[in-house]
Amino acid sequence: MAQPLEKVDRRDAKLALAHLFVAFAALALGGFAGLLQTLVRSGKFELPAGISYYTILTTHGVLLGLVLTTFFIIGFQFAAVSRTTGALSDGSRRLGWIGFWMMTSGTACTAFFILTGQASVLYTFYAPLQAHAGFYIGLALVVVGSWVSGFAMFAHYARWRKTHRGQVSPLLAFMSVTNMVLWLVCSLGVAATVVFQLIPWSLGLTDRVNVLLSRTLFWYFGHPLVYFWLLPAYMVWYAVIPKVIGGKMFSDSLARLAFILFLLFSIPVGFHHQLLEPGISPFWKYVQVVLTFMVIIPSLMTAFAMFATFESYGRSQGATGLFGWLRKLPWSDARFFAPFVGMLFFIPAGTGGIINASHQLNQVVHNTIWVTGHFHLTVATTVVLTFFGASYWLIPHLTGRVMTKAMNRLAIIQTIVWAVGMTFMSGSMHFAGLLGAPRRSAFSTYGNSPQALEWIPYQIAQAVGGTILFIGIILILVIVINLAFFAPKGETEFPVAEAAAPYERAALALENWKLWIGLVVALILIAYTVPIVDIIQNAPPGSKGYKLW
Repeated sequence: MAQPLEKVDRRDAKLALAHLFVAFAALALGGFAGLLQTLVRSGKFELPAGISYYTILTTHGVLLGLVLTTFFIIGFQFAAVSRTTGALSDGSRRLGWIGFWMMTSGTACTAFFILTGQASVLYTFYAPLQAHAGFYIGLALVVVGSWVSGFAMFAHYARWRKTHRGQVSPLLAFMSVTNMVLWLVCSLGVAATVVFQLIPWSLGLTDRVNVLLSRTLFWYFGHPLVYFWLLPAYMVWYAVIPKVIGGKMFSDSLARLAFILFLLFSIPVGFHHQLLEPGISPFWKYVQVVLTFMVIIPSLMTAFAMFATFESYGRSQGATGLFGWLRKLPWSDARFFAPFVGMLFFIPAGTGGIINASHQLNQVVHNTIWVTGHFHLTVATTVVLTFFGASYWLIPHLTGRVMTKAMNRLAIIQTIVWAVGMTFMSGSMHFAGLLGAPRRSAFSTYGNSPQALEWIPYQIAQAVGGTILFIGIILILVIVINLAFFAPKGETEFPVAEAAAPYERAALALENWKLWIGLVVALILIAYTVPIVDIIQNAPPGSKGYKLW
C-alpha cells in the first residue's frame, strides 16, 4: 500500500479551517443558549425582554446538534482525505467551497428566523408546530450544501482508487466516504419532508400537513444522524489515538467492518423513536427495534479494539498485571486524555441507548428529560470531547503552529471541567427523568404538584452543571483561538496510525461499494416501504399549522 502523504495541502487546509471556525462559533452561541436554558429550568432565573424559553431551546439544539457537528465533521473529513490520499483536485476543492457557502448561508438564514422569534419549533421542528418558511429553506440549504461537499469527497476518493487499482484505500479516507454515504442516504428523509411537506405548508401553498409522515421522515434521518456524529469520533479513536500514544492500530479490517455495519444498521431504525406514536403497526416497530440492537455489535467491536490497542501498547512498554498497562498511557497529553474521557462516558451513554431502544423500558423514559440526558452523554460528551481532542493537533497542523505546554495543561483542565459539568447536568437529567420530569419544557411547578416539586432539586443541579460546562466552553474557545492565531509557528503532525498487521486482504473486500449500498437500500425498503405506504394511504385529513409563541 502506498505510503500516505505527510501533510494536508495548504489550499485544503483553508477549506477545512473555514468549516472548523463556523463550528466553534456555533459552539459559543449555542453553548450560551444552553446555559440560559438550564438557568431558566432551575426556577431561579427569568429571561429578559420577553425572550421565549423555546427560542433559546431551538437555538441551542440547532446550533449544537446540527451546525457545530456538521461543520466540524466535514472540515475534519476534508483534512483527513487530503492528508491520506493527496491534495484535492481543483474541481473537488471548488465543490467543497460551494458546499461550505451553501451551508453557511443556510445556517445564517435559519438562525435569523429562530432569533427573531419566528421559528421556535425546537431542534426536531415537529409539525404541526409551524415556523417561517425561511427556517425550512435555510435547513434545506445546509443539507444540500453538505451533499455537495460529500460529492467532492466521493469524486476525490474515486480518483484515488482509479490510480491505485488493487490497493486498499487509506483507512481515514475509507471511513470518511462511509460516513458521507450514511449522511447522504439518511438526510434524504429530512430533505423530503422539508422540501415537499413543510416549505409548501409554511408558504400557504398547502393548507394541511400529514404529521405522522413528517415525523417518520424526520426520524428516518434523526437516528442515523447520531452515527454521523459518532463515526468521526471513531475515526479518531481507531486511526489517530494509537499513533498519539505511540502504538499501533489493533486491526485495520476490524475498523472497516465496524463502519460497514454502522452503515447497514443505523438507518432503518427510526421507529424506535416513535414507539408510542399511534398509526404505526407494532410489527414494524418490532422489526426496527431488532435492527437497532444490531448496532450494538460494531460498538462492542470498537470498545474491544480500542482497549486491545491500549493494552498492547502498555505491554510493549513493559506493563505487567491485569491493569498495569493503564499506567503506561500518556495521561498528560490532552490529545489522548480528552478522547479517552469521551470513551469512558460512552459506557453509560451506550447503556442508556439500549434502554431507550427497548420497547418495554422505553415506556418509562419516553419524552422525559432522561432522553435529553442520554443525548448529552453521547453527543455532547463522547463526540464533543473527541472533537476537542482532535482539535489540539488538527488546528495547529492546519495553521502551521504548535500547541504549547501551557495550552496542553489548559486542555487537560478543560476536559476535567467538561466531565464534571456533564456529570452534574446529565446525571441529574437521568434521575429527574426517572421521576417523570418532561423534556422540552420550561420551569413549572404544575400548580405545586408534589411530583413536580420533586424535580426542582435536580433542575437546580442541571443549572450547576450547565454553568460548569459553559466555563468549559470558554476554555476551549481560548485554546482554539490560541492554536489558530497566536501559538508559536512550527510543524504539528497529523497523526495516522499504522495497523499491527500492515496488509489484510479482508480490507480490500470491504470496499465493494455496490454490495454495501445495495444492502443498505434493501434494508431501508424492507423496514420502511409498507409502513410509509400505510401512513400515506390511511392518513387523516392532516393538521393546520400552529404558532404558539
